[in-house]
Amino acid sequence: MEKGWQKFRTIDKKSLKVFQAYGWPGNVRELQNVIERAVILSEGETFAVDETWLKLPAKPKRAGTLSGTLVKQEKELIEAALAASHGRIYGPSGAATKLGLPSRTLDSKIKRLKINVYRFKVRSDN
Repeated sequence: MEKGWQKFRTIDKKSLKVFQAYGWPGNVRELQNVIERAVILSEGETFAVDETWLKLPAKPKRAGTLSGTLVKQEKELIEAALAASHGRIYGPSGAATKLGLPSRTLDSKIKRLKINVYRFKVRSDN
């Protein structure tokens, strides 16, 4: 066999799975670079790819679903606006105005999210 030339008889099963699962954001150039690297670094008659060569996205922490996260953030924003407006929904100083929402929309969101508006109202001790 000529020096620098290698003939592969098999492909590593793990490497094959990595090739199939990867999204190839760099398209053909990225694929070409990975294959060239594997040809240079593979030993013996088995073609192998190290998955660390690929730009794999970090596995997200299982904190919850996207919709669950968005609902939580929406609730926090509404509660912050209610706190700033002392539980007032309507009017120029109300939470709806602060959030840039129609009052009816905010009212329905408050009901859907089961937010207790009364806990934000200022109590006057007479």
